[in-house]
Amino acid sequence: MRVAIIGAGPSGLVTLKYLLAAERSLGTEPVEVRLFESESGVGGTFLVRTYEEAELVSSRQLTCFSDFRCDDDEPDFISANRYVEYLKGYCTRFNLWPHIIFSSPVKSVVNRKEGGHTVTYLIKGDEHAWECDAVAVCSGLHVEPSIPQIEGIERVPTVLHSSQLKRRDQFGIGKNVLILGSGETAADISVLAVTSTTQRVVLCHRDGFHLAPKRNPRPRFTFERRANPNDRPQVPIDVSRASLFDTAYVHPWLRNSSVLWTYYDYYVRWILWTSWGTIHGTNQWIGGKPKGWTTAEIFFNKSGYKLSPYLDAAWRPRKPKGVLLRIRSWIIRTARVEVGEGQRVDLAPWPECIDENGIVKFKNNGRPEYARMKDETIKPDVVVFCTGYTHEFPFFEGCKSDPRYYDGRLVRDIWPREDPSIGFIGFVRPNLGAIPPLSESQVQLWVLNLLAPQRVVNAPLLPQDEPHYRLIHKKNARIRYGVDHESYAYQLALDIGAAPSFSDVLQLGFSEGNNNGCWWKLPLTWALGANFNTKFRLLGPWKWDGASEVMITELWDTVTRREMFFGHFTVSIVPILIFGPISLFVFIYAYLHSILREVTGVLRKLRTGYSVHDGK
Repeated sequence: MRVAIIGAGPSGLVTLKYLLAAERSLGTEPVEVRLFESESGVGGTFLVRTYEEAELVSSRQLTCFSDFRCDDDEPDFISANRYVEYLKGYCTRFNLWPHIIFSSPVKSVVNRKEGGHTVTYLIKGDEHAWECDAVAVCSGLHVEPSIPQIEGIERVPTVLHSSQLKRRDQFGIGKNVLILGSGETAADISVLAVTSTTQRVVLCHRDGFHLAPKRNPRPRFTFERRANPNDRPQVPIDVSRASLFDTAYVHPWLRNSSVLWTYYDYYVRWILWTSWGTIHGTNQWIGGKPKGWTTAEIFFNKSGYKLSPYLDAAWRPRKPKGVLLRIRSWIIRTARVEVGEGQRVDLAPWPECIDENGIVKFKNNGRPEYARMKDETIKPDVVVFCTGYTHEFPFFEGCKSDPRYYDGRLVRDIWPREDPSIGFIGFVRPNLGAIPPLSESQVQLWVLNLLAPQRVVNAPLLPQDEPHYRLIHKKNARIRYGVDHESYAYQLALDIGAAPSFSDVLQLGFSEGNNNGCWWKLPLTWALGANFNTKFRLLGPWKWDGASEVMITELWDTVTRREMFFGHFTVSIVPILIFGPISLFVFIYAYLHSILREVTGVLRKLRTGYSVHDGK
């Protein structure tokens, strides 16, 4: 079989690796693979769309691929440049370089009448064609900046999209900077701007945002000792969630209900209020999501930990208001980050227009920031659009070039139900997680379905098993492919046959325990750890012999770093004690219900048989 891959970002590289490994792991015929990359190096977005001081917002523990881990002495959050070096090391480790064709943009992908596809690509302006049986789309190729229309924007001297901003000096000296957008890129660029030689920085948003910490919050009781600077930092928030009875061993009835989401709604609000005295977000006193928001519909802005000290300067109360907040401040002590004198990011609604004098007129969103900013004279010298990108697949014909064509058509958000020879890898966005590990799980399932479909455990892959991991989105939302990282990763593992049972984990734990005397490390890491990809390499078609070692060393260390009360107790023990018995009850009820239905069916057939006999 021949397979073409489009794009050499993390998704394209992990797809290439698994296609090459299929012969050894799945026992298939050798696969001939070519990866086409329009740039001159690997890395995708991390190579061409990063800016000064950019770092990953997801932890290395979660982001690294299952069988190629970062060194233990690496920081939890590595820089974008370091991540590109990591991807280069991945290519070297698995000998991917010979299969990559650089500076070769794909021009078209056309279905052949006899089956398969013809991929046309360019090298130094010359067209070349390659016939293949399947195509993995790991890049939109034309990922155009999304720039909303704002009347009068041409009156601003300098207008940039975030993809064009690379360095602090692009802001200039003594300039007024207007940043449009409230996502993680907007937060990073706001911090770059406010810590530069700018005069004023204003951040504009449409409908609120939720600033989240990169690490699990660690408020301290007033009677505790102060934090020791030599203490290890708190565990990253994207690996702070236990999987037992959250995604593992959850009955579909409970999984598909709103009970789990409701619990996390209350938990997020409680930990925010306990830590900072506000429920809007991390140390966030303005710009929160509208009333009634739930964790099933928001993307957590993990760059907010850097932005919030500059954003809340004008809004954070000097003294707690109300009896409950005063009591909280007496009991709980939360460290605050102090910023330099005059360093502040002002918040404003979305611009309605820019008048003939170059002054911004803001939309009335009915929020406190509008009341403060409506009479301010904001005349920007620089506008930066942090409004994302418009994905297109220009190499496909007709309507198939528009990603919206595939809404509701993809199996597990990976391949069209009518054509499994085309795989879309990496086109989901987790609310609190990372895309690369999800891409690894996606390609594991796609390659398995493509080359050995009889080994897909949950075949057929039914649509009713998908809604539980999808995030809620508005009808006109730009991002319509949001998922809950943990639920989606576990669903793919179930489909692949890589989600170990309790007995599997105990058996593996005892097996490892014979070598190191710590049989309990692997089961505890499996139960209390997040859904790291390495957990799903313990068994199944893509089993990796090194998975157990990673589980009882690096990932065990990650789990044990959690603080006891605001880590293990609130995020692991409480949900296990709540949802464990509920799941057990539902499993027993469902089992008894199925037996009752069988007995009722037998009795009905017997009655029918007697009636027919009596009639004769």
